[in-house]
Amino acid sequence: MAEFALSDGDWGAIYGAGTLASALLVALTGGLLDRYRVRALGTAILALVAGACLFMAWTPAAWALIPAVLFLRYAGQGMTSLLASTAMARWFVASRGRALAIATMGFALGESLLPIAFVAALSVASWRSLWVLAAAMALAAIPLLRLLLHRERVPRGDAAGDDSAGLQGRHWTRGQAARHPLFWAAVPLILGPSACVTALFFQQVHLAAQKGWAHVEFVALFPVYTATSITAMLATGWLIDRFGTGRLLPVFQLPIAAGFVLMGMAESLTAGALAMALTALSMGAYGPLSTAFWAEYFGTRHLGAIRALAAAIMVLGSAIGPVVSGGLIDAGLPFDRQMLAMAGWFLATSALIGFGLARWGGRRRESA
Repeated sequence: MAEFALSDGDWGAIYGAGTLASALLVALTGGLLDRYRVRALGTAILALVAGACLFMAWTPAAWALIPAVLFLRYAGQGMTSLLASTAMARWFVASRGRALAIATMGFALGESLLPIAFVAALSVASWRSLWVLAAAMALAAIPLLRLLLHRERVPRGDAAGDDSAGLQGRHWTRGQAARHPLFWAAVPLILGPSACVTALFFQQVHLAAQKGWAHVEFVALFPVYTATSITAMLATGWLIDRFGTGRLLPVFQLPIAAGFVLMGMAESLTAGALAMALTALSMGAYGPLSTAFWAEYFGTRHLGAIRALAAAIMVLGSAIGPVVSGGLIDAGLPFDRQMLAMAGWFLATSALIGFGLARWGGRRRESA
């Protein structure tokens, strides 16, 4: 921001534009996950991650930040996460929840450790050189990926080798899934956590000021969030395998609803820590639950394409959240008051998915 003389609004607009474009690109190319082996596609995606990092390191002017954010979000948070979770959902059936929970831990650990490490490294290195280091890390992961997936779990070595069916014993295509009412009952459930939690982290400086807390005191609550989120991921994986996604989806947002109400009303850091823990319970469950839902109800043969559409909706939410919350702040509605309305959204979408599952999710059969 300092190098290119960007204001908070400028950087937010750049981030939003790149993120929206990446969401569209994920939706358009997600079907590749159904056509190519993870070893081959993962190699290409990690190489693209490295290229995006190098492009970010090179950026000569502010205009170049938009395509840089686009490809960083597309290759990094978009396709790598999508590829890992889709592979777990396709390769595992009886232990799908636990497999998804373990795979999702990688994202949570990176989210908690890498920002701290790279911010600390800024004291001895420039931001551009750190993006070169990030590119080297992505490239270094390629040989390990190829070694570990030398013999992929898919028996015939193609993406369609281990398919399990969804509703009515069918393998739903993306178009068919998008025309099913259960899909649209789930869309608000996808949008809500992504938009609201992204807004929470994006508006952290404003929120801390509203509470009268030092920013560093608020950031000190993040380890509570990370530890609780990882615990929730592992517990949710076991619960999915034990009870299925249908029983968990209508209730998993109840902790985040309580957490947003508590954070909106909190005056002490202790209450803030409890609010972050409650929020993390739902967000930890969100990753494995969302992927398992698509696999369980719509099958795994076209899971990559279906999940790409869902991921695009999620990324769209992450772009909308900061923009809407920032506009409301500028209009005089502080974020702590917005959190009360967001809690209402969580409760309403929980009721909607509960209705949708009861109305349209009954005739489900999976093949072993």
